Amino acid sequence: MTRLTSANLERLAPTVAIPCYDRGAVSAGIVHIGVGGFHRAHQAMYVDDLMNRGEALDWGIVGVGVMPGDRRMQQALAAQDHLYSVVVKHPDGHREARVVGAMLDYLFAPEDPEAVIERMADPAIRIVSLTVTEGGYNFHPVSGEFDLDNPDVQHDLAEPSRSRTSFGLVIEALRRRRERGLAPFTVMSCDNIQGNGEVARRMFTAFARAREAELGAWIEAEVPFPNSMVDRITPVTTPADIDELGSRFGVEDAWPVVCEPFTQWVLEDHFVAGRPVFEQAGVQLVEDVVPYELMKLRLLNAGHQALAYFGYLAGYHYAHEASADPLFVDFLLGYMTLEATPTLEALPGVDLVAYRLTLITRFANPEVRDTLARLCAESSDRIPKWLVPVIRQQLATGGDIHRCAAVVASWARYAEGVDEQGESIEVVDRRKDELMAIAARNHEQPTAFIENRELFGDLAENERFRRAYVEALQSLHARGARATLESLVG
Repeated sequence: MTRLTSANLERLAPTVAIPCYDRGAVSAGIVHIGVGGFHRAHQAMYVDDLMNRGEALDWGIVGVGVMPGDRRMQQALAAQDHLYSVVVKHPDGHREARVVGAMLDYLFAPEDPEAVIERMADPAIRIVSLTVTEGGYNFHPVSGEFDLDNPDVQHDLAEPSRSRTSFGLVIEALRRRRERGLAPFTVMSCDNIQGNGEVARRMFTAFARAREAELGAWIEAEVPFPNSMVDRITPVTTPADIDELGSRFGVEDAWPVVCEPFTQWVLEDHFVAGRPVFEQAGVQLVEDVVPYELMKLRLLNAGHQALAYFGYLAGYHYAHEASADPLFVDFLLGYMTLEATPTLEALPGVDLVAYRLTLITRFANPEVRDTLARLCAESSDRIPKWLVPVIRQQLATGGDIHRCAAVVASWARYAEGVDEQGESIEVVDRRKDELMAIAARNHEQPTAFIENRELFGDLAENERFRRAYVEALQSLHARGARATLESLVG
């Protein structure tokens, strides 16, 4: 087995694609905050594709980790000269392996925030991109306002050069560029949030205004925040994935990425200091990404939520297991067709029927082995953004909401922390304690969960939604997940 390093690239098996460009000739043009599996199988892969075509050699990526847990990633990548493997898992069991070389460095912000700030202040950096998850934007789930009371935000406002958050780091870098007479960079969000660029703009400018009103106004006027829609299922890398990379391809990689074959990126073409020729790598550049992102968020992302809690409660552990069950497919297609699709705008050239069926096929890929536990995680950041807007729009137009309400009920039942076999559920959510305390009252007060106004606003006051939700929750308690789905699809 060959350890993955620059010196060993030529020693890898011919079945492993390696960078065909001189990494020594690549210079940094992008700083990316939040280097996880998705970024490495998506944005970094697109840049690597361009480099393999002889393009974008001045757009190398410098990764940045902001969270304490990112130290492991920094250490793993540094030991491999910032190379890593991407393994594409096809449904028939076929594997494709490649080494991505687009990342040049990885900075661990808690160790040296000044180095991160100065790297972004370097005029060579023209894009700062983000995959910091839905919870990383520090806004209230109902009001959408930036949370200035966050202790880390307060720290960064007081000590900018020792910033702990992406807000403090990015804004201090922009302040220094302005002070030095340098052009700003583009801030490009690649997170699964509706209007991700607009959300980033509001949050970062709110932080900047809290520091200095004039700085906030300059950022508002001069810094672009393009919206984007990104899509690729990238499950958490497991020890088995690492072992398989070694046994199948002979590569020793401390932290490879595994993903499905499908990938999509729709990006608004709003940049202040240039960009890579993304279109040559298959990125769709548009003026308005909103219709595309709504399609993805409400069909794919919310579709995952429709599958996840019911599937877990019914005893499944993987998305492909539930997606191979006709009952779950019927429920999922019913949600997507009858409740989510009516809330979408027409998309010229997009066949929504075919798109929905493609999603079922993707979910059912047995090789990806995407866990339902992963899809159930951080629900308080997901349901309010992906599913609640569907409920509100359907209520406003008189549309069906029974399946949406049942998904919310399945989340409430899951948050009780015990499955239908009496086994404990490990609830993963930044609001875990609060949610589980509320869910503990589901039997005695069936509307307790949806009365959480921070997550649901005034939805509990809508009689039609409340009735559908309570009916589904009571069915889950009395008859279980499978019988509840049978009633819904019937």
